[in-house]
Amino acid sequence: MIDISIGLIAALVIGVGLIAFIAKGLFIVQQSEAVVVERLGSFSRTLGPGINFLIPVLERARPIKIRRYESTGIGSKALAERVVEETKIDTRETVLNFPAQPVVTNDNVSIQIDGALYFQIQSPKDAVYEVENLIQAVEVLAKTTLRAVVGARELDTLFSSRDEINNELQKVMDDAGNKWGVKVNRVEIQDITLPEEVENAMRQVMTAERKRRATVTEANGYKEAQIKEAEGDKEAAIQRAEGEKGAIEKVLSAGQQMQKDIDPQMVISYLIAQRYMEKLPEIAKDGERVLVPYEATGLLGSLESIQGLFPGNGKF
Repeated sequence: MIDISIGLIAALVIGVGLIAFIAKGLFIVQQSEAVVVERLGSFSRTLGPGINFLIPVLERARPIKIRRYESTGIGSKALAERVVEETKIDTRETVLNFPAQPVVTNDNVSIQIDGALYFQIQSPKDAVYEVENLIQAVEVLAKTTLRAVVGARELDTLFSSRDEINNELQKVMDDAGNKWGVKVNRVEIQDITLPEEVENAMRQVMTAERKRRATVTEANGYKEAQIKEAEGDKEAAIQRAEGEKGAIEKVLSAGQQMQKDIDPQMVISYLIAQRYMEKLPEIAKDGERVLVPYEATGLLGSLESIQGLFPGNGKF
């Protein structure tokens, strides 16, 4: 009876110990996470999403150091830094919003630039073993690359070449990140802060440039209007000349049909006299007296001469 009791107790102890051993070794990894496992201090394997089992004492999850920035308040640009160790590595795309950095441009203007990195850990093993603090390494590389890229440009070109700067930053970051198992998907410059005196000077330059453009646009508009008006006058003069030419040819042709020799100068005087006659009613409306130039008497004589050559009232 005593032997049976000792055996039962031992079996219970072994059973409880076995359950505790299995329970301690169970390890659940969630979707989009990975865990690097070491056995006796050496890399063993990388765990994916699902239920996994670690041999207690012999195996352990290797933590990774992560430096994170958190906003200190709503609307505040200040970021609080903290370094944490995590055994589960997030493989989703992560944004690293690092604080503003002082950068000196090629024309010796000191500015502040803050940016953001979008990266994704693609090799958890490399992220753990190839770099001591992954986020710090990525951030420091981003800062140094940013200073190098921006420092090679003048201030006026920064605002117009943001995409080009972002592409250069991404290329350098991506090349370095391959060793650390990181893929840098995008690099964005969020804000560029200028010294107050430089900002005021740029605002004045911008205002002057807009005034210059407005003046040039106004001058070009006036020039174009003058050209159009001159072209219109030219076209009108041509049309009038062609009309007068046609009228002269018509009178001469009528004379030839009537077998009468007509002097072309007389035809011109006749046409001018016709215009006098057409304008006289309008001239009379402007005053009580109508002054007719002396030359008009000769022209009116031409009118009578031409009308005398043709039957009717001299209309063609």
